Order: sequence, then C-alpha cells, then structure tokens
Amino acid sequence: MAFHASMATTLLAASLLGGMWGYARFEDLEWRDAFLNAAMLLGGMGPVETPVTPAGKVFAGVFALYAGLVFILGAGLLLAPAVHRMLHRFHWEGE
Repeated sequence: MAFHASMATTLLAASLLGGMWGYARFEDLEWRDAFLNAAMLLGGMGPVETPVTPAGKVFAGVFALYAGLVFILGAGLLLAPAVHRMLHRFHWEGE
C-alpha cells in the first residue's frame, strides 16, 4: 500500500507542478496564484482566477479535464491494494 500511496503522491505532485507551470506561462500568474489555481482544480473545487488570455482559457480547460482523470487514477491507485486483498479474502478468482 505504501508503494501505491507513493505513486499517487508522485502523480499528484507532478500534476500540481505542471498546472503551476501552465498558469504561470499562459496567464502570467505568480507562483502562489498558479499554485492556488492548480491545487483547486486538482482538488475538484474549480479555478480561483478566471483565465483572460485565449491560451490561458485553453490551458485551463485541458487542465480541468486532466485533473478529473488524475482524481480517478489517484483513487484507483489508493484503492487497488485493498480491493485486490478483498478479492483474495473472499476467493473471487478470475476465469
């Protein structure tokens, strides 16, 4: 489980850094504001600052879609060991 948790943490950290880079690059936000926007999107809350540039709007839309997938993937990474163990416990075997 620790391995899966570290993989989920790595995925989240890389996504946060990528989001911060995009907001700083396309919206000219300072790193604190870029962190806030990226963290809010990855947390499912939505952006704080509304994008104003065309490139920033495209980035924000793509990053929002990506953040939803990261949430699903992170949950899957964290739950996979427990579900796998449960399947073994109840002897549910594949055919």
